[in-house]
Amino acid sequence: MKSVKRLFRPLVRRSLSSRNVQRLRFGSWYLSSYFPRMLSCSLIKHAPEVRGFGAALAPSGLASQLQRVNVFAPTKTCRVMSKWGSDKGLNNYTPLYSALFKDRYEQPLRVFELGLGSNNLDVESNMGVFGAPGASLRGWRQLFPQGLVYGADIDRRILFEEDRIKTFFCDQLDQSSIRKLWSHEGLQGGADIIIEDGLHTFEANLSFMEESLKHLRPNGIYITEDISWESLEEWHNQLETVYLKQYPAYEFALVVLAGRGSGNVLVIRRVGE
Repeated sequence: MKSVKRLFRPLVRRSLSSRNVQRLRFGSWYLSSYFPRMLSCSLIKHAPEVRGFGAALAPSGLASQLQRVNVFAPTKTCRVMSKWGSDKGLNNYTPLYSALFKDRYEQPLRVFELGLGSNNLDVESNMGVFGAPGASLRGWRQLFPQGLVYGADIDRRILFEEDRIKTFFCDQLDQSSIRKLWSHEGLQGGADIIIEDGLHTFEANLSFMEESLKHLRPNGIYITEDISWESLEEWHNQLETVYLKQYPAYEFALVVLAGRGSGNVLVIRRVGE
């Protein structure tokens, strides 16, 4: 049976990665998710629960901004990400991202995302054979037409380079690998937006953050996606006891989204200097 799977897997992947299948997936999502949201968002609103830390608690701070977001509302960010095969809309991340980035889409920013979405089943946290590696990066490229987009992944087989997109290898559990990542040309000056969508464990999140947060530019946003419900209190304690003291020029907000099927996020903003 395993040999049969190995024989047919490349054929399945080629068919699933075709443009027609991508359009079919987007059309299906549009009918099943986007239109219902568009019709109901004026009647049904759901703001996330936000735990702010430090300056984020101020009336004009990060927590206040995120508490006003309707996570069920459809956005341009949602449409673009879903068009390219990213699951950020399904996870309710795109309304948050729209609120955070919509006024900066025309700026020449550097956007970085860890985790390209491997469709190789031997990789931990893979997206399955239906995954579209690099989908989010292509979405960011469309949303930031003046920007440069960078990405990294532990699966070397899915790394690629396209117009305004460049990707690198990175093992987020290896501090030396993360330091090497930020030494690459193009990333040496840091990034305006850093999104960590790699291994979804507390230890892996901390490992990447501790070597990457210093590379966030002033007024930049750092986001850790898919924080589990089980680790929320662990994050709460870490932020209160360690990071508020270690990073006084940063705002921190834990964002708890609707439903236990949704991944929660940590949003960090570096105060301008």
